[in-house]
Amino acid sequence: MKRDWARAAVLAAIVALGLLLRLYHVRDPILDHPGWRQGDQAAIARNFALLENNLFRPQVDYDGPPPNYIELELQIVPFAAAQLDRAFGVHVIFGRLIVIGFSLLAVLALYAFAADLFSPRAGLLAAFLYAVAPGAVYYGRTFTPDSVMVCCSVAALWLWWRWQLRRRSWDFGLAVIVGALAWLAKPPALLVFAPLLAIVFARRGVRAFADWSVYAFALLTLVPFVAYLRYVHGIAEWHWVSGITSLHVLPHLVAELSGVHPLLAGVQSTLALLRVLAGSILGPALFAFAVVGAFAPWRGEHQRERAWMLWAWFLALAAYTFVVVDVERVDYYLLPWLPLAVLVAAGGLDGAWERFGAAAPRPAVWIGLAAAAFVTVYVGMLQIHAYYTWSRPVYSAATELDRVLAPGSLIVMGHYDPSVLYLINRKGWEEDPLVWNVHDMTSAIAKGARYFVAVEVPRFKANRSLNAFMQRYRRVSVSSGWQVYDMRHFAKSTKRKS
Repeated sequence: MKRDWARAAVLAAIVALGLLLRLYHVRDPILDHPGWRQGDQAAIARNFALLENNLFRPQVDYDGPPPNYIELELQIVPFAAAQLDRAFGVHVIFGRLIVIGFSLLAVLALYAFAADLFSPRAGLLAAFLYAVAPGAVYYGRTFTPDSVMVCCSVAALWLWWRWQLRRRSWDFGLAVIVGALAWLAKPPALLVFAPLLAIVFARRGVRAFADWSVYAFALLTLVPFVAYLRYVHGIAEWHWVSGITSLHVLPHLVAELSGVHPLLAGVQSTLALLRVLAGSILGPALFAFAVVGAFAPWRGEHQRERAWMLWAWFLALAAYTFVVVDVERVDYYLLPWLPLAVLVAAGGLDGAWERFGAAAPRPAVWIGLAAAAFVTVYVGMLQIHAYYTWSRPVYSAATELDRVLAPGSLIVMGHYDPSVLYLINRKGWEEDPLVWNVHDMTSAIAKGARYFVAVEVPRFKANRSLNAFMQRYRRVSVSSGWQVYDMRHFAKSTKRKS
């Protein structure tokens, strides 16, 4: 009993540390990394709160007058944040606090999973490693869906592990609920199907084909996922999920599989992502622990099932990285690697502790652990320090426009970044000012656009025809270097000439 209380106290301390790290700069504007993704999420939450409070009809701010429905994963965090926005006013911090909650739940889920796989001590090690991993810390406080995906997918796999070993009905029921949420939270969570099936085959062999629970789990979790994507695809104007797949991922894969040289080039390009994975996602310490842990002796029962599960998970992640991340080279697309690395590292460290810890003097062990923990946290935070950077001039310019422009007016923003459009607090269009032409502008004006905001002034000036066309309209006086035109009022010189 005393040992249980001590373990609970250590776990509480780990969760508290994880919370403190995730609260770092939590009140910053959403201009920090990745501003464009956070801008979309924040806009969807605000539109739930102010326009249409319907979870199944997410809207963004761009592509003209609303409604602007978008094909994305189920907007769990924005919808939850919108309910708080409706009660207390619109504040981005609500979304971030909800994400922090899911990230801390993932700490607890990994503790429970590692404790079942290896030992309670491995559970504490896994909880600590995830609590301080740079990718988990940073993306555990951004207004993005990835922490929800990781939390639910880990919980689903852990519950499935328990179901296969103990056959308790509540484990299966909870696995279905959490698994369905995981796929809906973000499609890469579907990777968990590989380790999930590996557990069954390792345990039952060919009899796995007769296990009704596999078919029931797949049916009950995939039907809501497919139904939602079909529905949102039908109402959306922007097709992100299907568009990325059909326009980027599949053509790139076909090209890589067209010959030996393209395939080798693709493998080389994928391996280059190890630098990102070992840096801002896992951090150098966790990456090293995971590599060593993969070859270390592991404690615990059910070694066959565990080995099959972890290796199947690894192969699925490697394939996902080659097929998807090598095309969409965004760091947070590598976040699904985090729970696997944490479990493997925790198992390896637990085995090393069991083998060598008892032989070392106890004070030396605790001093060494404290030093290793400090270095792990410090080096990890250094890896993501640049991610917290945001532009104060951009924030000042955008919020000034929120005060100056007519409320509720549609704008054309000459810049691609939903976070800037969110701060301006207007709907309309966001476009590249170099390729946006006079016909596009007149079409937008006919649809109700009142202002043109040239954020990227050099690109706007390089578009000579658009620049000349806009000179007929009156400039709005702003303190920033942006150029703002009111398209409901002609410039005085234009009036005289006419």
